Amino acid sequence: MTGPEIVQRAKEQLAQLTGLTPDTVSSLSRDEGGWHVTVEMIETKRIPDIDDIVATYEGLLDNEGKLVRYQRTKRYVRSDVAG
Repeated sequence: MTGPEIVQRAKEQLAQLTGLTPDTVSSLSRDEGGWHVTVEMIETKRIPDIDDIVATYEGLLDNEGKLVRYQRTKRYVRSDVAG
């Protein structure tokens, strides 16, 4: 599978499991353990959107694109420059 295909699968599977909306992908790498993808997910939508609550999820996908592990590693307000 290609990197873009893995990213798409990661976003779809994380959305299905968490019920959240994927926002951006902040990292993608591959090693002997599989594909490591970091996705920013919107946990709470607010107006204006700079006040959205966003969380960082790290996922591990196997070579067929199946999510085998994920965890939330950080939660922040979108406007937080240190986020």
